[in-house]
Amino acid sequence: MTISSMTGFGRSSGRSGAWSWAWEIRTVNSKGLDLRLRLPPGFDAIDAEARAAISAVLRRGACHANLTAIRENAGADIRINRAALESLIGELAQTPLNANVRPASLDGLLAVRGIVDYREADDDEAVQAALNKDILAGLRTALDAVVAMRCSEGAAIGAVLVDRVARIAELSLQAEATPGRGAEAVKARIARQIDALGHTQGLDPARLHQEAVLLAARADIREELDRLAAHAKAASELLGKGGAIGRRLDFLAQELGRESNTLCAKSNDAALTAIGLDLKVEVEQFREQVQNIE
Repeated sequence: MTISSMTGFGRSSGRSGAWSWAWEIRTVNSKGLDLRLRLPPGFDAIDAEARAAISAVLRRGACHANLTAIRENAGADIRINRAALESLIGELAQTPLNANVRPASLDGLLAVRGIVDYREADDDEAVQAALNKDILAGLRTALDAVVAMRCSEGAAIGAVLVDRVARIAELSLQAEATPGRGAEAVKARIARQIDALGHTQGLDPARLHQEAVLLAARADIREELDRLAAHAKAASELLGKGGAIGRRLDFLAQELGRESNTLCAKSNDAALTAIGLDLKVEVEQFREQVQNIE
């Protein structure tokens, strides 16, 4: 399976009888599937099927799907309410006019609300069914374009994420191999610090070793290294598997961040701290890219 991003665009258009229509679909990042479908008046019948078609191919992302439909050269049914028109003319005939008011004209009378009833001709059921079928087919075409764009961008992001995971695993190995982690190294640092302060006389070597062991135990990062390796392996497997893995990768990114922060907090060696800071940078960049994955 491929990896998809949550950014995509698709458009399709066509004609069906006297109608011309066009779909435009845009998707951006979101925690879940946030579908916003806009249909023109008279097309409510396809709402449920359109939503189902979109939900079938998109798992995450804010999706804005807009349909425009225009009927061209459509006939119209025009009716004049003669009773209302005659009543209005009768009332005007009995109304005295001064010199500043002109007599009512026919176009003025017809403009009065309720005198003329204008209705577009309705399509029969067969024509409407054919139109709905064509529009839904157009929706699937636009969705294909959205999916293709999301897959293309997802492949590029996936390659970046693979590199990030490999770098995280590499830095974890470097941290494990850091010489300054051991008790003897801690003991040597303590001795140097004490020597620099001029308090070497009367120093008990056994006590020095004991303190070094305690400090090394408190600064032990064995568990953090094991979890970093496990999370990096899980992320690598997910990237190889593909599909809708964004949420699981986001969880692993949080866990990787937690372990790298703890590693830095426990570090008692400059080289290890430098590795920990590099780890934090890689994890943060990994997390940022994961936000784009479906």
